[in-house]
Amino acid sequence: MGLENFVPEMWWGMVFERLRANLVHASAVTRPFDGILANAGDEVHISEIEPIGVSNYSKNTDITWSNTTSYSKTLRVDQAKYYARNLDSIDKVQANADLMGAIASEAGYGMAKAEDDFIADMYSEAGNSVTAATVTAGNILVNLSNMQYELDNANVPTDGRVFPIHPWYHQYLVQAATGVVGHTSVPKVFSDGMLVNGYVGTLFGFDLLVTTRINSASTVYYHWAFHRSAIAFVSQLMEVQAVQREARFGVGLKALSLYGGKVIRPEAAVSCTTTKG
Repeated sequence: MGLENFVPEMWWGMVFERLRANLVHASAVTRPFDGILANAGDEVHISEIEPIGVSNYSKNTDITWSNTTSYSKTLRVDQAKYYARNLDSIDKVQANADLMGAIASEAGYGMAKAEDDFIADMYSEAGNSVTAATVTAGNILVNLSNMQYELDNANVPTDGRVFPIHPWYHQYLVQAATGVVGHTSVPKVFSDGMLVNGYVGTLFGFDLLVTTRINSASTVYYHWAFHRSAIAFVSQLMEVQAVQREARFGVGLKALSLYGGKVIRPEAAVSCTTTKG
């Protein structure tokens, strides 16, 4: 009888981490309201005033006064996500890896992905659109130029425009504009200090952000580009707890996150239904 049954099992000291998508949307929107939430269902009211007209003045004549009318847009915090994960004491003792840290990291990514997908799903609220197109390396610059035109025509500021794109769209841009769009991501920080994932360069005034988290259906991808001020988003991690489980030997980790978002400037966003050609 050999000694194969007595060979000890070894545990790697690290937990294998799965590949993760670039989450770009939450870093590409305006977030001045973070940190003010108290409960799910909270509302943030964003005030604005109507445009003020300018009139001709004639000497020695009375001027005409107009009243100021204000408007309010409501950002409702109506999304609540949680996770709750057990870790049995036996598993904790037998493994020399940081399982609780790995659980927290993986769960945190899951919650961040839910927020990113929530923002990506707002593409239908864009106030401008470009005709649906089958996009190839041969016509992709025309497609991007058309999206630029829509925002230019809507008087959207050029600084702060972003365009989350799927990897295939990025590949076609590289093929069509080699030397302008990068092949790999490089760090980028917006002027307000927000670190952006997936940045691969700037083209036609858009900061291009590569991500697989583009809303899609089969081979159809719902791309949209927008100015950062177009979307208001608020998110807050309300509670994180590590607790002893009463009915078992082990611990549990749970957390609750609240968030909400709204396209508050639809005129500063443009969508295009794209099919990979």
